[in-house]
Amino acid sequence: MTHDVIVLGAGAAGLFAAAEAGRRGRRVVVLERAAEPGRKILISGGGRCNFTNIYCRPENFLSGNPHFARSALARYTPADFIALVERHGIRYHEKRLGQLFCDGSATEILEMLLAECASAGAEIVAGCSVDEVVPGFQVPEFKVPGFRVQTSHGVFDASSLIVATGGLSIPKLGATDLGYRIARDFGIAVVAPRPALVPLVFDSTDRARWADLTGVATTVDASANGVTFRERLLVTHRGLSGPAVLQASSYWQPGGAVEIDLLPDVDLVRELSARRAAGDTQTTKTAMGEWLPRRFADRWFEVMASPSVIAATGNDELAALSAGLHAWRVRPAGTEGFEKAEVTAGGVDTRELSSQTMEARRVPGLYFIGEVVDVTGHLGGFNFQWAWASGHAAGSAA
Repeated sequence: MTHDVIVLGAGAAGLFAAAEAGRRGRRVVVLERAAEPGRKILISGGGRCNFTNIYCRPENFLSGNPHFARSALARYTPADFIALVERHGIRYHEKRLGQLFCDGSATEILEMLLAECASAGAEIVAGCSVDEVVPGFQVPEFKVPGFRVQTSHGVFDASSLIVATGGLSIPKLGATDLGYRIARDFGIAVVAPRPALVPLVFDSTDRARWADLTGVATTVDASANGVTFRERLLVTHRGLSGPAVLQASSYWQPGGAVEIDLLPDVDLVRELSARRAAGDTQTTKTAMGEWLPRRFADRWFEVMASPSVIAATGNDELAALSAGLHAWRVRPAGTEGFEKAEVTAGGVDTRELSSQTMEARRVPGLYFIGEVVDVTGHLGGFNFQWAWASGHAAGSAA
């Protein structure tokens, strides 16, 4: 079967690229390993799909080359995708921090993408596993050597191949390393993949101290490798989660620490000194319940504070207490792994790709887009915007 463009992967990036290429009159086929397209789209955003973020900037992405994503993001913006959503009559709302969600369900976004593919004439073949990609395959109608993809559904030939196979996160949805294997087969470098936007796991000492506080949550500043996020922290039975920790996890390196400010914007020394001067006789431990969940505050004093700090009768004790609460250092034993990671960091090295088209510099006609590339967005719709932007770039060129 001969086409102009083969797209590997019917996720967000792959479907978007297929529709874009099809609109240019290209004959497009999308090969999807799973029985149905868009499975990860359907579970995103708690089933409502956080499909973009109106405050999307290159600074919201982690990559070996922090400037790589600028071109694609500038040429296909959140406003462009919002216009598409509105043309399809999908109602949406801003939840917080620029995050846009469907009022209904994520199914609406998937149905929109499938409708776009259908109107562009892009064919989708589901339940199709790839056995081998053969480069340099010459088809008489192609002016340049193309690609032959051998699959469980037969052989597909095309002059362009777009790899949109995603990363390793959430393997129960069928994630594989196919995209990385294809890159390496073509001599293209791959930055070692690792879990990102993933809960962190306590070591044995911290698990004994904190894990029974499962469900306790509070707003913090969480920092890893000098990058800080202010969001909610959640204690789990294995470690720490919540948006603040998920964000920091993308920057955390094994063996390193995550520093957590439990009382952002609270000048604890000034607050408690003022109360003491006003004759307030409540203990520091009691007062802490105003800023932290009571269970957490009680445990903090039980585990981390000396009796003199609990009483906080002097400025030195107050300063020590404040320092500990504003800089709680947790050294995780690891992460929850790809099973619980929302995305995969690392991937196809951006130095190997054109930032304008996503085409491999050393292999004409070969493109990599979406999560398989070493571009990882922050939590909050940024990874979907990268899927749309990189898919648009490749679909406009392939």
